[in-house]
Parts: sequence; C-alpha cells; structure tokens
Amino acid sequence: MPSILNTWIPFLYLYGVGGIFFFIGMYIVRKSGSLDMTRKSHKRWSKILYLGFFYFMFIHFILTIAALYW
Repeated sequence: MPSILNTWIPFLYLYGVGGIFFFIGMYIVRKSGSLDMTRKSHKRWSKILYLGFFYFMFIHFILTIAALYW
C-alpha cells in the first residue's frame, strides 16, 4: 500500500497551490473589470472556469481512490 506522501501530497499540492493561483487570477480578472458579470457570456464563462476546476479535481480524486483501493 502506497504511503500518503506518494499519493495525496501531490494531489493536495496540485489543487491547493494551483487552486490558490487560479482563484487569485480569477479575483484579479474580476477586480480589473475584465470580467463583466452583467454580460451573459461572461457569466457563462465564469461558471465554466469554476466548474471546470472542481470537475477535474473531482475526477482526479475519484481516479486516485480507484487506483489505491480497487
């Protein structure tokens, strides 16, 4: 059985540190006015970006669990 360092630390690093950069970037985009939430297309792309981040995190989580326990 692999240790936690070999399996979950890379996952936490990828979505923890990567998530920090992603959310800081999204914050900067909103504060700079580049993302106008009154426009329908901007709302759609904002949702796509946020849901995409969590979608890939979920898929990675499920596949890691599958690799460890099945």
